[in-house]
Amino acid sequence: MKQGKKSNFSIRDDGVIVNGKRICVPDVEGLRRGILQEAHNAPYSMHPGTTKMYRNLRPYYWWQTMKKDVAEFVAKYMTCQQVKAEHQAPAGKLRPLSIPEWKWEKITMDFVVGLPRTLRKHDAIWVIVDRLTKSAYFLPIRLGDSLDKLAELYVSEIVRLHGVPVSIVSDRDPRFASHFWESLQRALGTRLHFSTAFHPLTDG
Repeated sequence: MKQGKKSNFSIRDDGVIVNGKRICVPDVEGLRRGILQEAHNAPYSMHPGTTKMYRNLRPYYWWQTMKKDVAEFVAKYMTCQQVKAEHQAPAGKLRPLSIPEWKWEKITMDFVVGLPRTLRKHDAIWVIVDRLTKSAYFLPIRLGDSLDKLAELYVSEIVRLHGVPVSIVSDRDPRFASHFWESLQRALGTRLHFSTAFHPLTDG
């Protein structure tokens, strides 16, 4: 860091290093790639190209080689898809998700795990995305958090601010498929949709 030049880097109360408001992602094996996969495979992203994917990530994350890493990731993905297309028989049509009419009417959610533990013992991020506006919440959690605590966080951060969504798309994580979570969403009037093993792109 040059002397006399103001730094945008700081440490939040939960121990996370940020550049402005963007989370600084350390060079930990698999961590950056996991973030790139989440951004590229998310249902609202529709497998973006390099520029769009970088713009989607830039408001939330920072690392020095992010733009280059995004370009390399997208290039490798395109190569893999071309090879798969040449070696696979035609599959059944995927059912695309319908476009919502209202903000926060239909959302998706997933967990980003395998992260370094923060000072507050957070070791995962709960990603909740509005499918219409692409705005997202990145909620730091602990993998051991109870369903009660996750439900309280969901109501506080999502329902309180945006109302009850009509539907939620997620994978079959045991927390999302639990009786408690299903009962809570049924009581709220929210429909749950789970991606399948054969068509994971419905969730990303």
